[in-house]
Amino acid sequence: MLYVINGEDKPDSLEKRMESRPAHLERIKELQEDGRLILAGPYPTIDSSEPGPSGFSGSLIVAEFESLEAACIWAKSDPYITSGVFAKLTVKPFKKVFPI
Repeated sequence: MLYVINGEDKPDSLEKRMESRPAHLERIKELQEDGRLILAGPYPTIDSSEPGPSGFSGSLIVAEFESLEAACIWAKSDPYITSGVFAKLTVKPFKKVFPI
């Protein structure tokens, strides 16, 4: 089943985010290589795909996991959690309807 992993950044966490980014991306690449990744990316804090020092307000991942518990375990071990980038983490089941 698919799950949405939504992380909300702590204020002033851009430096921690950038330090943790390579390890975070490596984990997402593993999902992609396994054919389990639907999409992933950050939320810019301003209306720009390159927000510069304005940074990001969080990140979204939609991926396939065997269960909600497995998705939660995976999400809670993400470098953005372990390094203190995210203030809040939400994991929910997701039903993809479009695109077909």
